[in-house]
Amino acid sequence: MEYRRLGSSGTVVSALALGTMTFGSETDEAGSFAQLDGFVEAGGTLVDTADVYSGGASEEIIGRWLAQRPAEVRERVVIATKGRFPTSAEPNGVGLSRRHLRRALDASLRRLGVDCVDLYQVHAFDALSPLEETLGCLDDLVREGKVHYVGLSNFTGWQLQRAVDLAEHLHLASRPVTLQPQYSLLVREIEWELVPACAAAGIGILPWSPLGGGWLTGKYRRDETPTGATRLGENPERGMEAYGPRSREERTWRIIDAVRDVASSRGVSLSQVALAWLMERPAVTSVILGARTLDQLADNLRAAELHLSEDEISRLDEASTIPIGDYPYGPLGVEQRHRKLGGGR
Repeated sequence: MEYRRLGSSGTVVSALALGTMTFGSETDEAGSFAQLDGFVEAGGTLVDTADVYSGGASEEIIGRWLAQRPAEVRERVVIATKGRFPTSAEPNGVGLSRRHLRRALDASLRRLGVDCVDLYQVHAFDALSPLEETLGCLDDLVREGKVHYVGLSNFTGWQLQRAVDLAEHLHLASRPVTLQPQYSLLVREIEWELVPACAAAGIGILPWSPLGGGWLTGKYRRDETPTGATRLGENPERGMEAYGPRSREERTWRIIDAVRDVASSRGVSLSQVALAWLMERPAVTSVILGARTLDQLADNLRAAELHLSEDEISRLDEASTIPIGDYPYGPLGVEQRHRKLGGGR
């Protein structure tokens, strides 16, 4: 297992993280414990959860697992959780206000059975709460010893940059060190603005859904209705809603074919190829794995041993490139616009 700095912080984490959204819903407690044990045995350290995963059950399961493991295991694990989404029906039971974040974190700490979490992330932007209030609250939580580092999740480019600028302007000691966005061979839009913004600010990226909701495992095929053996197949109506739009895009199958070709030549799974590609992307700190079974997790963890060649990476890059308009990213961007100033529209 490779280890990397958690953004610009001094803490290091495994290049593969364990996502626990399935704990307490799709994965029972025994299965969750097995995943946690297997992850740590493979050298994994970063465990990611959230207060709303399975209605808090995910954090509770992790808390019971920690309580039953020896001190050396507890010391090894880096715990990350998140707050922002509704935890009650009360008007203030949601958002990034100081009131809600404090209560949400205290509840997470109780469920996890710890006094402090290593990384506390705001789960999404909240337009109703002043960002100054949110950042100030996070800074206070670090000063009080309840949180070691703070991070962001599901922010757009301007939202992330605003948070970075405000933290500097307010002279906060605790500034965001990570961003958790959706990122995979199928979803590369964050490369347009978020990746360069993170790289410039020293923010480490923690990609979620690195296998595109199962698409990059090769389980779905052209013109075949998803079966009950897959996540989309378990709920046929919702599954087809999700399958239809993506299956109609030729880019989807071009990517899957490229991943399959590389996997076949290497004698590895498609999942390992997709994960290995993502682990090498700029600014990526740790890729979050989301498995329902121990076998799935074990296969994904073997991506840590796979290093793609430049040719293989180029093939995957070419297959997954998303065409974008010239402006403001190409030749009709800022430079040529400046040349035309004064010449009218």
